[in-house]
Amino acid sequence: MTPATLPTTRTKKGEQTKAHILETALTMFRERGYEGTTMRAGATEAGVSLGNAYYYFESKEHLIQAFYERSHLDHLAACADALENEVDLRNRLRAVIRAKLSTSMPYHRFSGLLFKTAADPRSPLNPFSDESTPLRRESTELFAEVVRGSSARIHPDLELHLPKLLWIYQMGIVLFWIHDTSPGCDRSYRLAERTVDLIVQLIKVANFPPMRPITRLALNVLADLEDNAALSATPDRSDQRQDSDDEE
Repeated sequence: MTPATLPTTRTKKGEQTKAHILETALTMFRERGYEGTTMRAGATEAGVSLGNAYYYFESKEHLIQAFYERSHLDHLAACADALENEVDLRNRLRAVIRAKLSTSMPYHRFSGLLFKTAADPRSPLNPFSDESTPLRRESTELFAEVVRGSSARIHPDLELHLPKLLWIYQMGIVLFWIHDTSPGCDRSYRLAERTVDLIVQLIKVANFPPMRPITRLALNVLADLEDNAALSATPDRSDQRQDSDDEE
């Protein structure tokens, strides 16, 4: 092995180790739940030292954030073809929401177990938390692309805020999906189909002059909700204690 190839080999091995730790942790999360899984147990199960596990992931929360990021990349890949070839807003939005559901399906039970922790406003896993900001921006950018690449005429007042509104809409669909017990989560897919049509119709109606005051009022309400969500998601660090089982 030459010196030139050594860094590449090490990087590849490191990526494999990191992926192995993440996969092992996800299996344990599914079997034991979030609270029942520790960094120490995950390291043991993965066959690595605790220090090595912490080298790649600073905490359990970082493991989950890595899972969120990987899920987002899977989502992008699943809807890339539709966004490249489709200009109709309804079809673009439908493809993105359906792709979110289909790529999330293997983790349906796990998502339900995780929900209790992620729903806590003080949790770093909350979608409105500071720790979730990078992924929240990436997800919102996906919906910005949905809007930019469409042929729809959208009023400028609405267009600026529409990507975030669509991200919040997706969050609502995901929340319904988490609690969906129908075979294959069929009710979630039906809800997505019907609500996409409704949303696109509302976007069209917002272009009519008589509706613009209502649109501005709705956007002001959204701004208030965002401010409240940001305050609620601010973690109280004094309440956060690391499980003694995780300490070296």
